[in-house]
Amino acid sequence: MSTNLNWWKGGVIYQIYPRSFMDSNGDGVGDLVGITKQLDYVASLGVDAIWLSPIFTSPMKDFGYDISDYRDIDPMFGSLADFKGLIDRAHELGLKVMVDQVISHSSDVHPWFEESRQDKTNDKADWYVWADPKPDGSPPNNWLSIFGGSAWKWDSRRLQYYLHNFLESQPDFNFHNPEVRQAHLDNMRFWLELGVDGFRLDTVNFYFHSQGLEDNPPVPPGEPKTKGAPEDNPYTYQRHVYDLSRPENLDFLKELRALMDEFPGTTTVGEIGDDFPLQRMAEYTSGGDKLHMAYTFDFLNKPHSPEYIRQVLANMNDIVGDGWPCWALSNHDVVRARTRWGEGEDPQAYPLIAMALILSLRGSVCMYQGEELGLPEADVPFERIQDPYGIPLWPVFKGRDGCRTPMVWDSTPLGGFSTVEPWLPVDQAHLPLSVAEQEADSSALLHKMRSLMHWRQQQPALINGSLDLVDVANKDIVAFVREYEGQRVVVVINMTGTEQQATLSDTVSEPLAGHGFQATLVDQVVTLPPYQAYYATLA
Repeated sequence: MSTNLNWWKGGVIYQIYPRSFMDSNGDGVGDLVGITKQLDYVASLGVDAIWLSPIFTSPMKDFGYDISDYRDIDPMFGSLADFKGLIDRAHELGLKVMVDQVISHSSDVHPWFEESRQDKTNDKADWYVWADPKPDGSPPNNWLSIFGGSAWKWDSRRLQYYLHNFLESQPDFNFHNPEVRQAHLDNMRFWLELGVDGFRLDTVNFYFHSQGLEDNPPVPPGEPKTKGAPEDNPYTYQRHVYDLSRPENLDFLKELRALMDEFPGTTTVGEIGDDFPLQRMAEYTSGGDKLHMAYTFDFLNKPHSPEYIRQVLANMNDIVGDGWPCWALSNHDVVRARTRWGEGEDPQAYPLIAMALILSLRGSVCMYQGEELGLPEADVPFERIQDPYGIPLWPVFKGRDGCRTPMVWDSTPLGGFSTVEPWLPVDQAHLPLSVAEQEADSSALLHKMRSLMHWRQQQPALINGSLDLVDVANKDIVAFVREYEGQRVVVVINMTGTEQQATLSDTVSEPLAGHGFQATLVDQVVTLPPYQAYYATLA
């Protein structure tokens, strides 16, 4: 195992969606033993850690993001012993292990909620967000669920509404109650003592709500809609002032950081879905006393022009300060990047240059399973859709199943994932891109991705350095300088399908080699063929 306690800073985290990674027992669902069997492959990629989407006990109405026991593994995935075996094998391979912590809400079958809903006087009565109806019986305010409709659900036992920012079966905790906060910290301590190296914190800005329960205002005319949900979702019509990102959250994040600091070398990465995500990232990751890092949806959305990318980077520098971002192009909630950003582009070259971009930025990186293979979004027919988010919004929004289909290990009909029909279908268009097919082809994308990530591990400026944008006349280019301990590296990225040129104002000392890209420099002019990058040290 690495002795670098700050391994996360500039590290690459490989996200595994356990249901869809590897089925070891022939039930059509991925599991922990299956993941453990494939850890050698993951380690070969040159990543630093794995992040497992939720594996805890759950009724699976939202596929693990509705937890009913925070201290046990769902039998679908295996046992605590299986998980400990996974941790041990990962550590042998030099991989850290991070797990999803979903603490803004629980399942409605969690014993805590089952007790809380019985009456207004039980020991857990104030552990969730309960509110009286308006005099006419309607919900307490206009807050909306991301998954559609009101964020309030009537409960006939308490004659009150409870808050759910997501599904009705996912009641929100009342983080104003110190017992709730302590219970979650105790649960996280359990996993840290078991050996995990960190947590990915789901919806980290949703923990607190305004106790005044004020109505959210509408998004003012002419201002962009809120982020974190498809634009056709009415949730985006509100400015989310009172239902999330409350200032009280900062004190809890400091309590959480104090816990993490008891376990040197552990880390946290928070998911931020907010109207002003970069401001929230700055609040949550600055100062070294809250989250270690966080990610927003700036690169998990549709815009991806060079102009847009430059603006995101400029905003990041201006707003985030000493905070630390974690970049991602894909995850389990969004259309895969090859389709969302790369539609109409070269299917082999574009995924590589897009990955080169985020591997070259100031921050850490999350890579979603199959991204190294260049997998496009899968086509899941309506009758096979599982995602509760997608079914009511079909066909404008098809849900998240297209990015959650099984990993393809070989080109057999089930992709080597299982011996029986999986919980989601294997897209036959993925089979030629399988691990086995690409391992056998020395020119395949997988080899290029692997080489790029191993090369980056040897570049301190790309891992730890500052970032300053370079103003070049060609607006189809993204260019910046990374600087660390006196070394200055210029990075020039061409994400287009046409040759581009950029004139550098600083003198190049030495071009860097080994990254696999082809570009030339003559008289301070960099010429980049389609989908190529240029790296060089500056004098």
